[in-house]
Amino acid sequence: MTKTVLRIDASARHTGSESRALTQRIVDRLAPTTVINRDLAVPVPAIDSEWLTANWTPEDQRTDAQRETLALSDTLIQEVQTADTIVIGAPIYNFGIPATLKTWIDQIARAGITFRYSETGPQGLMTGKRAIVAITSGGTQVGSDFDFASGYLRHVLGFIGITDVQFVAADQLMVDADASHAKAEAALQALAA
Repeated sequence: MTKTVLRIDASARHTGSESRALTQRIVDRLAPTTVINRDLAVPVPAIDSEWLTANWTPEDQRTDAQRETLALSDTLIQEVQTADTIVIGAPIYNFGIPATLKTWIDQIARAGITFRYSETGPQGLMTGKRAIVAITSGGTQVGSDFDFASGYLRHVLGFIGITDVQFVAADQLMVDADASHAKAEAALQALAA
């Protein structure tokens, strides 16, 4: 049984959002004891030169201002560390993920905390977690040559150590909504709680 779920919604829409509806159904199916909600419609700030300088300054040498610069990133990472399962609502915008979701990823992908470099290459440190991605699109078929979202999400989650990644796709909703919803429902029912 899943104990803690981190639910991330990246849709810019609140009303009528297919990905938000799907993340809710996934969370309901998992029946966690605790849900941490992170709504990226209230975007996290993009990393900038001050953030990079603070991040690369050894922790014991950071100024108070640098600690404040990294405070949100630390909180976002803590949310991932706390969760057993991460449920991500990822609508495909222009063949990729929403900018707000990419910004969240930039905030949590920190060397020495969520991954590290070793002699054999990068090693993810967020192991033992599961991710379920509710991916939606109007016309892009998930897994097609024009889908730059699902492969990226699988890769970046694996990069930080989350290799158990499942997709519940409601894609090509503008092409055949009924077939899309039926496919998503089948994937949802196949999820182990």
